[in-house]
Amino acid sequence: MAKDVIIACDFPSKDETMSFLEQFRDERPYVKIGMELFYAEGPSIVRELKARGHQIFLDLKLHDIPNTVENAMRSLAGLGVDMTNVHAAGGVKMMEAARRGLTREDGTRPVLIAVTQLTSTNREVMNMELGIKGPVESTVIAYAKNAAKAGLDGVVCSSRETGLIHEACGAGFMTVTPGIRLEGSKQDDQHRINTPTQARENGTDYIVVGRPITRVENPVAAYHHFREEFLG
Repeated sequence: MAKDVIIACDFPSKDETMSFLEQFRDERPYVKIGMELFYAEGPSIVRELKARGHQIFLDLKLHDIPNTVENAMRSLAGLGVDMTNVHAAGGVKMMEAARRGLTREDGTRPVLIAVTQLTSTNREVMNMELGIKGPVESTVIAYAKNAAKAGLDGVVCSSRETGLIHEACGAGFMTVTPGIRLEGSKQDDQHRINTPTQARENGTDYIVVGRPITRVENPVAAYHHFREEFLG
């Protein structure tokens, strides 16, 4: 499985996104399109970035009844994205429905992963606000096992949980990790964070990096710094 750094293009418009990516000249980094950009620009932003040669992680975190999620995934299947996701909290039947909807007539589909717990969630929030008892790691592993049972390819998690997930679900079960920060840098609204080096040592397959690349003076240099530290 190829490891890589995915840039979270959390911009409010196509113009800002394209202006940012033009700084990379002939490079075509793997990018994440999340709710902010997709809701502003719609499917056209996906098609344009695919036409330019970018791999795309469409991060919409679908979470609804199985029938709705299946039909939504059927609509997304034709966009040509490389990866997309659901919330594991929706349960096994919902995740199975997502996989069915995403699978094209020829049997192919994008990589499908499930969000376990947001990296902005800590134990206090999970226990007191979400009403889920126990340590975060226990819930993450339980959700990962459900995702594997539903036939998904992996999960979104903190790199702190990567090793535990690979033990529980197998080394080939993909782990995609946001909440990555350089040593000593600003934490922002993240709680369960790690450095790129820690993510590599923990066995993470992909790291997703947003503001530490997109909101700095030299994004291209920052991107290469993250790749060098993560890929070794």
